[in-house]
Amino acid sequence: MGRTLENKQQIVEELKQLLDSAEMALVLDYQGLSIKEMSDLRTRLQTTESVCKVTKNTLMRHAIDGNDSWSHLDSLLTGTNAFVLIKGDVGGAVKAVQAFQKEIKKSKTKGALFEGKLLSLEEIRAIAEIPSREVLMAQIAGSINALATKVAVGIKEVPAGLARSLNQHVEKGES
Repeated sequence: MGRTLENKQQIVEELKQLLDSAEMALVLDYQGLSIKEMSDLRTRLQTTESVCKVTKNTLMRHAIDGNDSWSHLDSLLTGTNAFVLIKGDVGGAVKAVQAFQKEIKKSKTKGALFEGKLLSLEEIRAIAEIPSREVLMAQIAGSINALATKVAVGIKEVPAGLARSLNQHVEKGES
């Protein structure tokens, strides 16, 4: 029994809402994956605020129709697709998908769309290599702390150096 027109419209509206909040769409070939494996992928994506949706290509076409940000996604809509819609930690989500694919060895990435641009597989891999937001924030905080320490040491050294110079001058005057 097929879906009703009303049901299809609800799916398209849900996809539109997900796309509106997403920063990136990753298209995977999910052929051969079991329900358990898809559940595993969805669980891995929960920590990155990402959603994995399996839907017919025609419904996704209706969802992206008229939306210039996602129109290039149309070229990836062939075969059996799962759509990973990423809205938070893009690098973390791509890493989670790649780790899943490495373990399962059944799914392949077809492509991705980020900020209206289709990404090659090399560009997708490069995104996965970017450190997570938390790591980057820690690195920035460490750099700021190191700079502040150097400034504090430099400021402290000015009067200390002046005191040493005066002390040497006084010692020379006494001799």
